[in-house]
Amino acid sequence: MLKDERHRRILEILGSEGRVVAGELSALLGVSDYTIRRDLDELAEARRLRRVHGGAVARSPVAPTYAEREQQGVSGKIATARAAATLLEPGQVVILDGGTTALHLVDALPPDHTGTFITHSPAVATALARYPGIELVVVGGTFDRRAMVAVGANVIETYRRITADVCFLGVWSVNATSGISGPYYEEVEVRRVLIERADRVVGLASREKLGTAAPFSIGPATALTHLATEPDVPEEMLRPFVELGIHILQGGAR
Repeated sequence: MLKDERHRRILEILGSEGRVVAGELSALLGVSDYTIRRDLDELAEARRLRRVHGGAVARSPVAPTYAEREQQGVSGKIATARAAATLLEPGQVVILDGGTTALHLVDALPPDHTGTFITHSPAVATALARYPGIELVVVGGTFDRRAMVAVGANVIETYRRITADVCFLGVWSVNATSGISGPYYEEVEVRRVLIERADRVVGLASREKLGTAAPFSIGPATALTHLATEPDVPEEMLRPFVELGIHILQGGAR
């Protein structure tokens, strides 16, 4: 099999399964382990995938700037947010992470919703402020313009003193094997704390984020108790998360 054919086949498998294992590819494509490692390295250099130990996972297609992310996959984010909102009950203590999907979750709240919401996102705080029944706690720190959230030691220490009923975690990438990851180191440091501070942790992950990986690890996929996503995500994409014991929430348009 020619190199271009191998690359195409590797990417096809990656697209359907979310990951590839080098040893399995060698047997499937009838080439040596060295050839497969070289193929994966070349595809990684071309930014078509991300190398991990023993193979590769899909590279996250999330847009690099916040302004671009606001326009990316809007319908999927709305569906994801509505699915996540089904876990909300009046009077809860809720940690709401930053991100564009989190803003759609705010939009999904009933006008008379009550509870305490804690966030380190100025945009999310502003959106929550229009709900008179919500007590709002805003966590401050150094502002990261790439993620549009507060980061740093003060944010981390404040969250360590909080125990919430539910945390809605913004997700850049999540993979059943390599876990939850993100592109910005300081934002990842905050999210590492968030996954420890609530009884239930809900990952907000529209379809394009599933089965992908980013540079900095937040934690294993099992740090999530629930995964909220779109209604049309194929069962085979969700099966690895279900096998880990993660509850799947799938939503659609109202």
